[in-house]
Amino acid sequence: MTAHSETPNLNPQRKSLVLITVDCLRADHCGFYGYPQATTPFLDELAAESFVVPTAVVAGAPTYYSLPAILASRAPLALGRDVIGLAPGESTLATVLRDAGYATAAFSAANPYISARFGYEQGFEVFEDLLDFDAASSHNAVANTSATQNSAIQNSATQNSEDSSTSRSKLNRSLRSTAQAVGLGSLYDELYFQYCLRVVSSKVESVDTLRRFPAADAMVDRALAWLTLQRRPFFLWLHLMDPHSPYYPSAAAYRDLTGRDISATEARYLNEFWNRSDLKPARLKRKRNSVVELYDAGVRAVDAQMARLVSNLKQSGLWDECAFVLTADHGEEFLDHGRRYHAPINLHEEITRVPLMIRAPDSSKKEISKAPFSHLHLAPTLLEILDVPAPESFQGTSLWRRLQQGDLPRGDLQLDDLQLDVPWEDPAITECVYGCTNPLRQQDRLGARLLSARTARHKLVIRIEPGAVEELYDLEGDPHEERPLAPGVQMEVRRRLLYTIRSHMQKISDQRNATMRLKARLRDLRIELQTSSR
Repeated sequence: MTAHSETPNLNPQRKSLVLITVDCLRADHCGFYGYPQATTPFLDELAAESFVVPTAVVAGAPTYYSLPAILASRAPLALGRDVIGLAPGESTLATVLRDAGYATAAFSAANPYISARFGYEQGFEVFEDLLDFDAASSHNAVANTSATQNSAIQNSATQNSEDSSTSRSKLNRSLRSTAQAVGLGSLYDELYFQYCLRVVSSKVESVDTLRRFPAADAMVDRALAWLTLQRRPFFLWLHLMDPHSPYYPSAAAYRDLTGRDISATEARYLNEFWNRSDLKPARLKRKRNSVVELYDAGVRAVDAQMARLVSNLKQSGLWDECAFVLTADHGEEFLDHGRRYHAPINLHEEITRVPLMIRAPDSSKKEISKAPFSHLHLAPTLLEILDVPAPESFQGTSLWRRLQQGDLPRGDLQLDDLQLDVPWEDPAITECVYGCTNPLRQQDRLGARLLSARTARHKLVIRIEPGAVEELYDLEGDPHEERPLAPGVQMEVRRRLLYTIRSHMQKISDQRNATMRLKARLRDLRIELQTSSR
């Protein structure tokens, strides 16, 4: 936590800003995007007086590739593939608003990648990352989160147990080898999984004792306590983790969503089962709906706390002069393409398309185009709502006036149109480093770039490496991205989107801020030296 006791001379005429980022929240699991389950009853009502962007697209995924665009309007790899987070001294929403006289505070629910280690405390007078939640050190939190993100590729309860020198005797290893030799390896793994879960694991009394991250109610408690001490204007950022794996929602949220209770034993079984990599999608699918219920209940918990936060803002007289924005850093996978969680190994819609709701005082709701709205444009858009100039370092452009005027872009352009300086009509670029599931390992940051370029109708995905083959999807005829178009089909569209990706990579290379890059690398080196000397 960082805090500054001095209170700035605030200008009461300016609007305040509440920014909510919800980890792993898919757009298609929100009622205001048409989801049939009752995950967001309060936000559905708020949507009636808000701008709900139909196609909000992250600039990167997962969290460590997404947040630089949200807070700093900067492409995630713009400072180099080996730079994670925000650079020391980089301009962000928080630094700009603090310098404009705003009171600033951030409360992050123990996501280790949103911490001072990665520069996110900058500009906040109060910054709490809660990495000590439940007596867990920030190192353990990073390790646990990385394990979860990596589990879809290489991690499982069985493998974790096998790798531990204390969890399996030589006899057990011999038994497993024998079982595999006679074709009974899967049966052995299942029996051992049940043994570890029901015999070795300690008994738990409630779902709350299993939760890895602080729940939304605890985060809103902190926010409300801070708000009582502030004069307007203010900037409040909350990052909530309730839908993040492992999925342990509050009992009330699960009951409100499903009409029944769930025991801690059942919730743990579902999470451990879902985390197994020795099972193929066909086996995992048997529990998919139950796991999704746990995830959806996490979304319902967020919704309930948003209702409490907004109710308090109304009671305190702040709501009428407050902009309220809700989005997500990325989505989540539930076997949509045979995968789980959100490792950076694909850029399908379940990962890249997120909710974006913008409620601003004195603004009437307008119909909005389905053209993609990149997170790159969010920060400058929010600053224009507050009538605060955006810094030159921001790579995005404000789209606030177009939202207000209902100026609908066409959403799918011809090649020549790419020369126009109309950012909302440009394809939205999403990028990450393929397979970088643990950015604390420097070598993991240097893999191949994975990029997508998305228009209202088409998406092209390519991994930049020798022999790379792009995949093109027609989202109108194939919204779930199950059938990539044949290589010789839609050549003009391919050419246009490949041109966009090439131009993006050239631009961020040509405009790279060498000073910011150097500062970020020096910070990393200092941390590495401190760690190695312990």
